[in-house]
Amino acid sequence: MANLNDVAKIAGVTPTTVSRVINMRGSLSQKTIDRVHAAMRELNYQPNAMARSLQGKKSQLIGLIFPSVAYPFYGEIIHAIESKLFARGYKAILCDSENDPVKERAYLTMLMANQVDGIITSSHNKEIHEYENDNLAIVAFDRYLADGIPIVSSDNLAGGELATAYLYAQGCRRIAMVAGVSDTISPTQNRSLGYQNTIAEKQLTPFIHYLARESDLSQKRESIRQFLVDQAPDGVFCSDDLTAVIVQNLATTLHLDDLKVVGYDGTQVIQSFMPSLSTIVQPIDELAELMVKILIQKIEDENFTPQANYVLPVTLKK
Repeated sequence: MANLNDVAKIAGVTPTTVSRVINMRGSLSQKTIDRVHAAMRELNYQPNAMARSLQGKKSQLIGLIFPSVAYPFYGEIIHAIESKLFARGYKAILCDSENDPVKERAYLTMLMANQVDGIITSSHNKEIHEYENDNLAIVAFDRYLADGIPIVSSDNLAGGELATAYLYAQGCRRIAMVAGVSDTISPTQNRSLGYQNTIAEKQLTPFIHYLARESDLSQKRESIRQFLVDQAPDGVFCSDDLTAVIVQNLATTLHLDDLKVVGYDGTQVIQSFMPSLSTIVQPIDELAELMVKILIQKIEDENFTPQANYVLPVTLKK
């Protein structure tokens, strides 16, 4: 059976170059790419789904890279994306990066080696330049990956403004925000901007408590508990529903009976189990539909130039 070294010998290149062609990594001339593909055809060297792509066919595979499949929001949007892809004849390969740059890069390499037709991702750590590959159709959810990669998101700015204005309307005047720390460019950061805009408009004092990215659940709970005790807010806007649930539970424990809380995401599971939680609802089905539509258009039409940003409206569930 032919191996990578055999392909390199026939193509007159190094094994590393063959690997780079297979994984679509780095800057390569079209002449080199054609020589490697010709050698692979001659030797019938077909790693994984390469057989289909060498015959000019699509793999009908789409990679999904998300930072966690454990969170309800990601679980619901992944389910919606997969269902819509399957209905269009595509199958999904799900990758849980756990916000780990090593895992994220490993999954990207694996997906490229399997010649997926495209990738939808909501995971991005710094210095992962593989996303800059012009040969692969990529759509980002709530993340900036590289110039030319379209971003789909809900209206995070309006969501932050809606949540804060609602707390103000409920009589809150010491309105705080609890959010996770992000060291990448992300539209989700506009949630805190919306909060700050409204706080400034109402001439209030901002209180933002950032949760450490690496902290576990018990550390988050203790960090939030200490913040509530020290700052004594009467209203809290949380950047996600799970954090809002923690704040509500701590408010009960600390006997903060008048504390108002608003979350963000509005998943079905949270609304079912915590119907009393006010939250900013993201249009999950519409977001999934838009991502799939853009990705397939990029795959099927090489002349398609997507917008840089697609933003869908949010609603307030009181």
